Formats: sequence, structure tokens, C-alpha cells
Amino acid sequence: MYEMKCDVAIIGGGPAGLSAAVAAKKEGAGNVLIIERDESIGGILQQCIHPGFGLSYFNQELTGPEYAGRFAKEALELGAEVLLKSMVLEVCAQTGEIICINTEYGMTRVTAKSIVLAMGCRERTRANIQIPGTRPAGIYTAGSAQRLVNRQNTMVGRNVVILGSGDIGMIMARRMSLEGAKVLAVVEIMDYLAGLTRNKVQCLDDFNIPLKLSHTITRIMGNERVEGVYVARVDKDRKPIKETEEYIACDTLLLSVGLIPENELTRKADITISGITSGPEVNQYMQTSVPSVFACGNVVHVNDLVDNVTVESMLAGTYAAKYAAGELEQKKEVRTVTGANVRYICPQRLMPGEDGKAKLFFRVLAPDMDVRIEAKCNGKVIASKKERRVNPGEMCSIQVPMSELDSDIMVDVIKEA
Repeated sequence: MYEMKCDVAIIGGGPAGLSAAVAAKKEGAGNVLIIERDESIGGILQQCIHPGFGLSYFNQELTGPEYAGRFAKEALELGAEVLLKSMVLEVCAQTGEIICINTEYGMTRVTAKSIVLAMGCRERTRANIQIPGTRPAGIYTAGSAQRLVNRQNTMVGRNVVILGSGDIGMIMARRMSLEGAKVLAVVEIMDYLAGLTRNKVQCLDDFNIPLKLSHTITRIMGNERVEGVYVARVDKDRKPIKETEEYIACDTLLLSVGLIPENELTRKADITISGITSGPEVNQYMQTSVPSVFACGNVVHVNDLVDNVTVESMLAGTYAAKYAAGELEQKKEVRTVTGANVRYICPQRLMPGEDGKAKLFFRVLAPDMDVRIEAKCNGKVIASKKERRVNPGEMCSIQVPMSELDSDIMVDVIKEA
């Protein structure tokens, strides 16, 4: 077995892994190794050729490859190493060993002082949502279609229906329209948008693509190729109303029905997983329940903006480097607790007593207008801010002073009177 050693090993060379590598090197880590299964670094951003990245982090509008390229260039210039075409099979968290298979070296063991999980996420498929009907060609996840069109120059269809109003689905509605296809409808089972409002405006409204909220696909028709789908309105329990069913003739169905963090390695390593996010629980350092293992990006919780991924991943890389150098002190932790209209909070744990503030990211359960976000500790409000609008498809955040934490902290989203 081929052997490698490093201070910080990062699994995944996408935006999260690259940001973590940059931060680790800037913190002074000696050997930083990025392990990537693809033949190049950049991750999902390599196929995201549309603009809209970097608005908050760089104050510039970049395409996905441009955004990833900046971090890839910086990581390599700082001295980070990359092991490409390497599939990680197992993470032995207690011993700091990563077992992977590499096209050049075969079975490879990487021994690291700290590990950063940055594997990203995958799309939910038809099997996950169990749509009845036949099994013809022409059914793709939105991300798969994006890769085929943008990276492999392969057109997936001409008359398209998209299920789910997630960001990738709406972006592909625009992309397919620009390629000359007809997007007949975007169908969303919820009564609110699943993605960013800006994507609805730029990708649906600007191209006159119908958005059917509170609707779902009830059947897929076709033998060798998709011939059409049946769409029906749903009731308050999200059950299809049979008498509202309509048929839409199409040759392609794209699924944008949610993302799942890639956490098979995390589970095998016996790292505590959140039942809500399906990602590892972390503290403000992005440190998991195993002290030597850190996690960042969509492997922790699915983000709507890569800029947020970068901020979290910088923390993971910084503190993974500190841990590798023996500089990260372990302290008693308190929990973050979801309150009114809050679905989950990340990080799930905090180490109190430090100076400065910790940024809590969270999503709401339901859309609302004119709300106040409050963070409370022992019944005392320690942070508060107002928001004009909140939506489950868009990440919210609040900063809390670490010096005022002495017990669990609860976050509420309250309707203003």
C-alpha cells in the first residue's frame, strides 16, 4: 500500500475544500493535501458557467469556474498539494488515517494530524420521491443535465418540464431556454419557492416560464422516451387533487427536488450526524464530534450561496491547522436550540467564553414578512435583528457574542406586531 503523510488532509477539491486549504496554509500548516476523486479540482463549480458567484465574498459577479479558479490558484501558490483521481473508501478518524484508491498508486493510505471533510452533496433522484409511471429515457436530475450541457456539450431535450423550484432547477430552466429548448413549466409541491428569489426573477420571470406552486407530478408517461407528465394541484397535506390533474406533453423531465450531504464516510467514521441536516454536527470551529475531524460546506448543511460555503470552510481550514499544531484547546460546549419558526441551526454546538462573535446560520420552517430574529441565553436576549422577509429557500444568520454564553442558546424568528 502506498503511504503518504501530511498535517491537514482535505477530502474534496470543490469550493469548500479549496477554501479550507487556503485557510490552513495561511494559518501555517506545513503539508496540506487535497484528495479529489475527479481529474481536476473545482468541484461542482466547473459546470456552473452562469454568473452570480462571489457577490458577497469578492463584491464581484463571477462565474462558477472563475470563482473556483481563484481559490485553486491561491491554494496551489501557497503550497497545498493535490491528489487527483482518488476515491476515498474509509476515514479512520481515531487514527487519522484515510484509505483511498488512486489511479496511479493503487491502494493508498494518507495519515494526517487533522482531517477536513469537504465532500459536498448529491441530488435526490426519482427513486427518492417515488413518482409513479413508466421508466423511459429523458429523466435527469438538474445537476446531471447541467453537466451534460455545460461540460459535455450534449443537449438533453427540447420540450422540458422541471419538478422542483430549487436553484439548480431554475438555473437550468434558463440554460435550456438559451439553448433553444422550450421549458413548459416549473412545478413545485410547496406553496413557496424552494430557491433564491433572484433566480426566480432572472431564470423564470425573464424567460416567461410558468411556475406552478402547490403542484406536483403524479405520473410519467412514455415507453422508450418521455412523452409527457401529469401535473396536479396538491391540498394542504400535499396530496394530489385528482380532479385538477392536467397532461403536459414533453420529452424531458428534470428533477430539482433537493440535495443530500455526502456523508457515507462520516457515518462509517462514527461521527455524530444531525437528524435534520443529514450532515455532521459541528461547533463554531467546524469541528465534529471527533476532535481531529472538521467539516465544511454542503457536507455539513446545504447552502444556497457558495460565498457562505467559503466563510465556513475558511473556519474549518484555520482550526484544522491549529489542531494539527496542537493549538486548539477543548472546552465545555453548549448547544444551539431551534425556537419559533426555525428548522435547524449550524453550528449545533458552541464553546463559550471567548472574545468576539460566532455566526449562526439557520433556515426557517415557513416564509414570513417583517420578523425579528432573537438569540436568547437563559431567557436573556443577547442578539437581535429585524428582517423584511424570510424564506426556507434562503439562508438566514445572526451573530452572537461568545462572552455572554453560559448555557444553551435558542434562536427564534418572531412576527413583528
